[in-house]
Amino acid sequence: MNTTRFAFQPRYFLFWLLFFVVAKLLFLVYQWADTAMLPLSTVARIFGYGLRLDASATAYLCLLPFALLTLGGLLGPNFRLERLVRGFSAVAGVVVSFLSVADLALYQAWGFRLDATPLQYLNTPGEMAASAASAPLLLLVALFIGLLLVGWLLYKGVVGRLPPLPLHTGRGRTGLIGALYMLLLVVPLRGGLQQIPINQSDVYFSPQPFANHAAVNVPWNVMNSLFLQNAGPNPYHFMPDTTASRLVAALYHQPDSAAVPPTLLRTPRPNVLFIILESFTAKLVGSLGGETGVTPTLDSLSHTGVRFSQVYAAGDRSQKGLVALLSGYPNQPTTSIIKYPRKTERLPQLVGSLRAAGYSSHYYYGGELAFANMKSYLVAGGYDALTERADFQPAEQNSKWGAHDHVLFQRILTDLEHQRQPFFVTAFTLSSHEPFDVPMRTRFPGTSEASLFRNSIYYTDHVLGQFLRVARQQPWWQNTLVVLVADHGHPQPGNTRNYAPKKFHIPLVLAGGALLPAAQGRTIDVLGSQTDVAATLLGQLGLPAVSYPFSRDLLRPTTRPFAFYCFTDGFGLLTPQDTVVYDNVGRRVIRKTPGTTAAQLQLGQAYQQVTFEDFLRK
Repeated sequence: MNTTRFAFQPRYFLFWLLFFVVAKLLFLVYQWADTAMLPLSTVARIFGYGLRLDASATAYLCLLPFALLTLGGLLGPNFRLERLVRGFSAVAGVVVSFLSVADLALYQAWGFRLDATPLQYLNTPGEMAASAASAPLLLLVALFIGLLLVGWLLYKGVVGRLPPLPLHTGRGRTGLIGALYMLLLVVPLRGGLQQIPINQSDVYFSPQPFANHAAVNVPWNVMNSLFLQNAGPNPYHFMPDTTASRLVAALYHQPDSAAVPPTLLRTPRPNVLFIILESFTAKLVGSLGGETGVTPTLDSLSHTGVRFSQVYAAGDRSQKGLVALLSGYPNQPTTSIIKYPRKTERLPQLVGSLRAAGYSSHYYYGGELAFANMKSYLVAGGYDALTERADFQPAEQNSKWGAHDHVLFQRILTDLEHQRQPFFVTAFTLSSHEPFDVPMRTRFPGTSEASLFRNSIYYTDHVLGQFLRVARQQPWWQNTLVVLVADHGHPQPGNTRNYAPKKFHIPLVLAGGALLPAAQGRTIDVLGSQTDVAATLLGQLGLPAVSYPFSRDLLRPTTRPFAFYCFTDGFGLLTPQDTVVYDNVGRRVIRKTPGTTAAQLQLGQAYQQVTFEDFLRK
C-alpha cells in the first residue's frame, strides 16, 4: 500500500479490530440455531456492544508492535522492524484463531464463552476430550485454516508493508510520535474515558443470554479470567469433604415437625419494594444500639414495622452484598462470584422466583451498573427493566458516582405510577458511598471521614423518609411490602477492624402497607445473615426457596441461629453463644469470645470449605 510511515499504527489497529469482527461473525454463523432466534436488530447490537471489548483486546495486541515501532524509529533503519512486527502478528494470529475456533465447539458443549476454565482439565484431559467428543474436528480445522487465511488477506489489504521514514525525519520526532500512539492506546484498552474500566457487563445488553455471550471478545475473556482465575483446587480444604458437608448440612436441617413461620402480611401477593442501602452500618442506627439521631427514618420504621436486630452482612463490598441478598449466596474471601458471568447465570435470583409468580420487575441504581459486573448479574436474573446513570439527565448526575439518592427516589415514584402490579422493584442507593459528598446542609460538623460519613447516612435516611411519605399517599402503598437492608457495613465511625463482627452488623427492616397491624413494632432477635433474606421473603410470599440452599427463613423458630461472613481471605462465624474470626492466610484465629471451642472453629472452616467448593463448581 502506498501510504506514510505514521499511518501504519492506525492501520495495524484497524486490522485487528476487523479481524475480531470477522471472528464474531464466524461465531454467529457457527451457532446459527441460536442466532436465527434473534431479531436482526439484536444481531446488529451484538457487533455494536461488542466493539468496545474488541477494541480493548485490539489495544492489548497493539502494545508490543507499537513499542517496537517506537524503538525502531529511535534506533534507525538498520533495526529489522518489519520482520519483528510481522512475526509477532503471525504468532498472535495463530493464537487468536485457535482460541476463536476452540470456542466454537466448547460453547456448544459448555454454554459459555471460552475462558481459563480449560486449565482445570490439564490434569484430566479425558474430561476435556469428553466435552469436545462430538465436535466436527475436520470442520474446525478447516475453519481454523480459513480464519488464518482471512487474517493474512486482511493484513495484506489493511496493513501492508511498513513504509520507510520520510526523508529528513529525525529519530526524536519518530520516537515521540510512536510514544503518542502508545499513549492513545490507553483509551480503547480501558474501554473509553468512563470512570470504571471495561468488563463483561459492558457488553451485556439483552435478556437473551446468547446475545450477551456473542458480544464477548474471546481472547479478552481468556486473559481476563486468567487474572481472575479461581478454578481450584479449593484452597480452603480444612477437612474431608464428607465431614464438612455433614457439619454444614446440620446448620440448614429442618425437622419434619418444623413450625410454619408466622404470617406478617395481610395479602398473599403484595408488591415488593426492595431497597438496598449503601454502607448502612448498625453503628449509626439508634434502634440497633448505634448512635442516635443519624437515621431517624429507619429508627421510626423499626418501631412501626418489623425489625431484625441481629443480621450481619455476608461480605464487605456492594457487589458481594447484592449477590447475598438477591441470590441468598455466600461470599468468597478473595474474589466475588459476580465477576464470573458464567457462574452467576447459574444462581437463583429473587426476581426470577417472583417473575414465576406473576410479578413485573425493575432495577434502579443512580450509578453505572457496569461497576463490578453488576449488570451482567442483573441481566441474567431477568429484570424487565434496568435504570442506571445513563438514564438520568446530565443535570441529575450530580454525584461523583451518578445521580444522588433524592433523584433516584423521585424517578422511582414517577415510574411506579405505571408499573404493573404486583411488582418487584429493587433500588440501590449510592450517596453514602465515598467520598460522602451529599447535597444538603451539614448536619454533623467536622471534616473527618467519620463526620462526612454520618452526614451522608443522614442524607440518605432523610430522602428515604421523604420518599416514603409521598409513597404512603399512592394507591399501590396498601398492597406493598418494603424491605430495607444494607449492602454491607462500614469501618466508620470508630475505624472498626475490617474483620470485626461489629463492622458487619447491618439493619434489616420490613415496612409498608402490606404488613398486618399485629406485626407492626415486632422485633426478631434471631441471629442471621444477608443470605437469609431471600428465603425469609419467599416464605412470607408462600413461594418455594429450595433453589436457595444457603438461605434460611429467619421466621422459622426451629432455625439454628448463625451468621457467617467473609473479609479479605478470612471469615467470621457467629452463634448465639460464641464468635470466632479466622485468618485463612495465616491459618490462625484472630479473635474469639471466651469459651469458644474447637468445634466452633471447625464449623466455620467447614462452611468456608463447602461454600467455596460450590463456587468453584458453578
